[in-house]
Amino acid sequence: MKILITGSHGQLGNELSEMLKTGQAGIGKISSAYDGCEVIAVDVDELDITDCAAVEAFAEREKPDVIINCAAMTNVDGCETAFEVAMKVNAIGPRNLAMAAEKIGAKLVHVSTDYVFKGDGNKPRCEWDATAPNTVYGKSKLLGEKYVSEQCSRYFILRTAWLYGLIGKNFVKTMRRLGNMNDVTTVVDDQRGNPTNANDLAYHILKLALTEQYGIYHCTGEGECSWADFAKRIMELSRCKGTVARCTTEEYSQKYPSAAPRPLYSSLRNLMLECTVGNEMRDWETALEEYIIKLDEMEKDQ
Repeated sequence: MKILITGSHGQLGNELSEMLKTGQAGIGKISSAYDGCEVIAVDVDELDITDCAAVEAFAEREKPDVIINCAAMTNVDGCETAFEVAMKVNAIGPRNLAMAAEKIGAKLVHVSTDYVFKGDGNKPRCEWDATAPNTVYGKSKLLGEKYVSEQCSRYFILRTAWLYGLIGKNFVKTMRRLGNMNDVTTVVDDQRGNPTNANDLAYHILKLALTEQYGIYHCTGEGECSWADFAKRIMELSRCKGTVARCTTEEYSQKYPSAAPRPLYSSLRNLMLECTVGNEMRDWETALEEYIIKLDEMEKDQ
């Protein structure tokens, strides 16, 4: 089996590459079907997914059995001011990969986001719920979903949220840094969602990619919390000196008026996983605790 991972330098791409090397995830061992597989891990320097001709030529030459697209512009505020770049990376790029996958008969796994929803209500969104993004990031990701579903017959779209991994920047690392720098860190308390360990998401991507259960999936950590709850638990597990002060979205917006709107409620239910290959996503606190232990070990070795 040959697997192409785009956006390989990011949080999720790194987790996938390491998992395919070791055969092990936090949840457990991955399938033996991946033993000895060939992994082609590329980032923008090796393959610019917004270049249609380059993507087609790369796919024709390498002929992967599975393409996993982890490449994305995820800077929510940055997307607002760089509309064209966001659309190219988050929509045109997935379209190019979908067309190439269809041409060579490959499966395509595409990672999307909770931002495709409006962010209202108080019940977790299922895969069939109506989408209504209100940010450039969300709109560009939804268009990417549309192109993937139109251009490729063998696709998996996995929507995730509040993702954190061992490589790169994320909310967990930011809160650890601020918790050690400051006595008090102010965090929004009226936005709720599902913290997701990238290792758990990678495990389910590989689990799905062996099947022909194509379609849209939600894949987030089990349970929900506010950003302030998440920050508080991060600081507790990290033994930070600082504490968390809670604020409202309105208070945050007054302080940072240029920030793009965030969903007030973006919890997702992993219903399609439950109905197909099984939902093994861990509850967010268990997954976070293991992650903090690994992060501490990494930082000691540096």
